[in-house]
Amino acid sequence: MTDETEIEPIEITYDEDLYPARPKRLRPRSNLRASNIRRSFSDPRSADASNPSYVEWLTRQSMLRDAEVLGRGLSGQPSMWRHPYARPDARRAIRTASVWFTAYPISLITAPGQSYLAALGEDALWEAFEKIGITAVHTGPVKLAGGITGWTSTASVDGHFDRISTQIDPAFGSDDEFRQVSDAADRHGGSVIDDIVPGHTGKGADFRLAEMGYKDYPGIYHMIEIPEEDWHELPPVPDHRDSVNLDAATEKRLADLGYIIGQLQRVIFYSPGTKETNWSATAPVLGADGRTRRWVYLHYFKQGQPSINWLDPTFAGMRLVIGDALHSLGDLGSSALRLDANGFLGVEKSAEGTPAWSEGHPLSEAANHLIAGMVRKVGGFSFQELNLTIEDIRDTGRVGADLSYDFINRPAYQHALAMGDSEFLRLTLRTSLSTGVQPVGLVHALQNHDELTYELVHWATLHRADLYPFRDEEMTGAQLAETIRADLVAKLTGEAADYNLVFTTNGIACTTASVIAAAQGLTTLDSITDDHIDDIQRAHLLLVMFNAWQPGVFALSAWDLLGMLPLPSSEVRELIAEGDTRWIHRGAHDLMDVDTDAVVSSSGMPRGRSLYGSLPDQLGREDSFASQVSRVLSIRSTLGIDVGTQLDIPDVAHQGMLVMVHRLDEGDASMEDARIQVTVLNFTGETIEGTVRSEALTPRRTVYDATTGEEIGRVDDLQSFTVRLEPYAGLCLLGRDAEEEAASEDSDEAPA
Repeated sequence: MTDETEIEPIEITYDEDLYPARPKRLRPRSNLRASNIRRSFSDPRSADASNPSYVEWLTRQSMLRDAEVLGRGLSGQPSMWRHPYARPDARRAIRTASVWFTAYPISLITAPGQSYLAALGEDALWEAFEKIGITAVHTGPVKLAGGITGWTSTASVDGHFDRISTQIDPAFGSDDEFRQVSDAADRHGGSVIDDIVPGHTGKGADFRLAEMGYKDYPGIYHMIEIPEEDWHELPPVPDHRDSVNLDAATEKRLADLGYIIGQLQRVIFYSPGTKETNWSATAPVLGADGRTRRWVYLHYFKQGQPSINWLDPTFAGMRLVIGDALHSLGDLGSSALRLDANGFLGVEKSAEGTPAWSEGHPLSEAANHLIAGMVRKVGGFSFQELNLTIEDIRDTGRVGADLSYDFINRPAYQHALAMGDSEFLRLTLRTSLSTGVQPVGLVHALQNHDELTYELVHWATLHRADLYPFRDEEMTGAQLAETIRADLVAKLTGEAADYNLVFTTNGIACTTASVIAAAQGLTTLDSITDDHIDDIQRAHLLLVMFNAWQPGVFALSAWDLLGMLPLPSSEVRELIAEGDTRWIHRGAHDLMDVDTDAVVSSSGMPRGRSLYGSLPDQLGREDSFASQVSRVLSIRSTLGIDVGTQLDIPDVAHQGMLVMVHRLDEGDASMEDARIQVTVLNFTGETIEGTVRSEALTPRRTVYDATTGEEIGRVDDLQSFTVRLEPYAGLCLLGRDAEEEAASEDSDEAPA
């Protein structure tokens, strides 16, 4: 027997293998149809199932067809087995992308003739992002959206979140330009985050084929064929429409007849005469088999956003969504995906007389596990926009997306600013901790394309009868939610600020700057002058410090970086005519001064008013908003606050103060020498003094300002120290013991 050669084992760790900065593209785009498909087409023949060419035309454009092609190309390939995928890990995701810029395609002003994606791929923009500390760009939805009527495409009904194709919308650029954004990010140490929409599509080729009863396509959606003998139960559809929303009485009749599960737990975007239920009925549609059908279909959101069925026997909806995700990660070069509206993927009939189970359903958890697992399997990560209870966020996060959008504290910090009182914010932070949701697993954001959401689902639904201490009394969760909503409406809209508008039952249409302006007593847009900019900027920076000086992802938008105000309602009158007031806060903006004369974006959005100026201008001034944000983010990165652990939200000496205590341990509870970091904030426009006290503090340690090295005080034997804060100021504090202090004095320099 010969001697065996000793082979040294190679250790492969999750840290090395789990999240490469950008996953390798899995297949070339030649696997799919050519990009830039024609959105409209003229054909003298019938645009219905009687014309085989029309059915074939729809099939070529369908997302399900693309998913099948992509799936066949990836199946059995070694690239599908290189990454662990079972467990989400927020900290590994954060190390890939800690600070995000959230873009909105239709609002970015580009150079003349330049596409949105080409603008995002400019090295000058990424150089500015590097200076600020931004490490990822969330592109926003850029794939084809809207619908198809006959041979013609129709516009998006929800800001391109009614996707109908895997292809990039030519209005925003091309597939190749998206890849160039990914390459530019790579050159500057950044990442690109794309979107998928697992809950619904638009009324594109897939929905039109489903209406025809063609192959597996009806299985994509929650749609039920109503027999012709019961068509009299359905409302008539006007000639210029393809469907009509059911009223509550019709919804109940169809539920009683056993066709649909009826009323759901809530009606999102409720509007009398427009959306009274979550169900709509189609007009008669000729099928591919020669039969004419009428359907009733579910749509959690708008009528043009039919909901996907995640438990149909064909699993067609699942195949469509997974295919879209793999296309973004493997073909376009994204590093991560946002899961839009992913909390509504399961519905189930409940007991007689009660709404159907449609929120927090186990099927949503299972579906999210599948999506997030597949994303991790090809080397990416995902985050979810789940506006449900904290328990739902916790439970879904155990197996699903790596990160969750912070719907818990976002309305609360706006409330703290509006009221000059952090009591509700302290309650939300503590509730999150006690429920098992650490802030490291959350995406803490300033403004995005949506409204200031104040549904407060955790308190208004599951915990509506629970009691909470608030304002020296006990309130039920339902009363608490109603009180906070009333405060926000009274302080931020109407006579208090006519430029912020209520958006249905969901929240308030506003920018971060306009929330601050309202909180500071400025009632009209014209009353906001240059003299007010410093005060607004100071409060804006406070909100940056709240979101950035705690563990988790920090996200901000161009509307934040430039200090944008809402558009006057008159400039978007047609867009808000049916109640979608969010268009007022989506004003066009020129980040890099590429077209200073433009009054609208290339998509036609009117240019908004910027209080702070462009990024090139700001980065040339030390006192600008962007330059000060850069310093806040530098401290965050240097100390590793983003991957730390939150320990305590102490009581405060002044109602406008907030204190957050963190352990800088990278999530390792066994780390013996982990430092304690304290964030102290003043949510008022006045100078305040108060005591910081926490059991996490070590007595007799010197407390110093991490940004300046200045000594702030000393922790006494009651584990407390005193601070003084200027209006809207914040402090990032660290402690040092006698040995560290001596070393600091010997080196005669402030600690890093």
